Amino acid sequence: MSDASGSGGAMRPLHGPVLAVTAIALALGTFMQVLDSTIANVSLPTIAGNLGVSSDNSTWVITSFAVANGVAVPLTGWLMGRFGVVRSFVWSVSLFTLASLLCGIAWSLNSLIVFRIIQGAVSGPMIPGSQALLISIFPPNKRSTALGIWSMTTLVAPVAGPILGGWICDNYHWSWIFLINLPVGLACAFLTKVNLASRETPTQKLPIDTIGVALLIVWVGALQIMLDLGKNEDWFHSTTIVVMAIIAAIGFVVWVVWEMTDENPAVDLSLFRSRNFSLGTLAFCLGYALFFANVLLLPLWQQTQLGYTATWAGLVAAPSGAVAVVLAPFMARISNKVDPRWLATVAFVAFAVSYFMRANFTAQTTFFDFTLPMMVQGISMSVFFIAMIHIQLDGIAAKDIPSATGISNFARITAASFAASIITTAWDRREALHQSRMVDVVHPGAPAFDAAMRGLESLGASSLQGSAIIMREIVVQAYLLASTDLFYICGWLSLFMIGVLWLTSKPKPHG
Repeated sequence: MSDASGSGGAMRPLHGPVLAVTAIALALGTFMQVLDSTIANVSLPTIAGNLGVSSDNSTWVITSFAVANGVAVPLTGWLMGRFGVVRSFVWSVSLFTLASLLCGIAWSLNSLIVFRIIQGAVSGPMIPGSQALLISIFPPNKRSTALGIWSMTTLVAPVAGPILGGWICDNYHWSWIFLINLPVGLACAFLTKVNLASRETPTQKLPIDTIGVALLIVWVGALQIMLDLGKNEDWFHSTTIVVMAIIAAIGFVVWVVWEMTDENPAVDLSLFRSRNFSLGTLAFCLGYALFFANVLLLPLWQQTQLGYTATWAGLVAAPSGAVAVVLAPFMARISNKVDPRWLATVAFVAFAVSYFMRANFTAQTTFFDFTLPMMVQGISMSVFFIAMIHIQLDGIAAKDIPSATGISNFARITAASFAASIITTAWDRREALHQSRMVDVVHPGAPAFDAAMRGLESLGASSLQGSAIIMREIVVQAYLLASTDLFYICGWLSLFMIGVLWLTSKPKPHG
């Protein structure tokens, strides 16, 4: 490993066991970061109960990580150019591992949120770094294999997250969903450092847009606080929410003006002059936001209202990943032969079908019924990212691709965090609406209530117990109706995105 350069200064590929070990280490880096974006989804009720907070407040565990990661992504290009890809990746993995340890020993929800923010903030270079390094260590004729390894980890991790998180919470303490990162992160950082230290990329002193980054943190943070606290603070009846909304609005406007006029912007907004990039990013973000909202809502509903354990809630998601893993290689092969807009249309249609299937859930829905829509969703997952990235990057100059992908990832991650806040708020609001309507019909003195009470009393229930059972059933039914309402809306929004998609021009074939 003393001579990593070939003729002309180009990095020579690795071979044999060193290549295999390094590829696994880099893939684990991606796997660990993506896993942590979903592993806490099914664990929220357990974490909330253990820390003595409501499930509503526990969603901060998800959104804090997503927002911090989203803000950090635009800085990835600067970090890699300033310090080198290998060094940036190794430090990112090391700090992520340390943050995981802190999350595992968190003593309250507030401390856990702080540590999750740190975890998200330091993880920016992990995914792009692992992808770039994987490509560099494989021979040119094997780089499709490198991308295949990278893609498989990004597909498997979101599915493994809920399953693994559920199993850990049902059998061990929830802190282990973070502590399991320690051996993986240490091995990944050590092997990458040892095997790739001599293959560091050239570095240069690059200017950094500190004001742009600061403004970005301010308006995104204020908006996220507004979304997360709004449902508990009665939205704009709260002074705090009004102040956060004003800060977010003014911060966003100032940030846009600054980034459009600065010589070295942290986020190059001029890329949005490209029709395919702007419309493609819009469709990409909204499509992913709908997907993420459903990934969060389903296990939350199953565990809080339907009696599912965290493990079984995680297993419901497994079919989507299995289908995606099987179809992804085939979709990748045909992606250069078929108009990406058609592939994206297939993804959005499959998303819509899966959401409409969920909109038909009833009180008698079984585990098998829950898994069928997930299988359909797997079709979307196998092609959605490939097609949307192809559309977004069409016509983007090679020198601007890192900036474009950074903006795309920032927008996607931020949209997902907003969706998490919006979907939980809408869920509670719809539940309250349906519950009030049912109580108008089923109340003491109403025929339906009295008939139910007679039936329960015949089974030995007291008046108080009977009333409690009826009220509990009303709440369960209200959450069922609230869930199906939101699934139905998500289905129509997915179909609407197809119209946005076809406003783009036909992308040229990619290499």
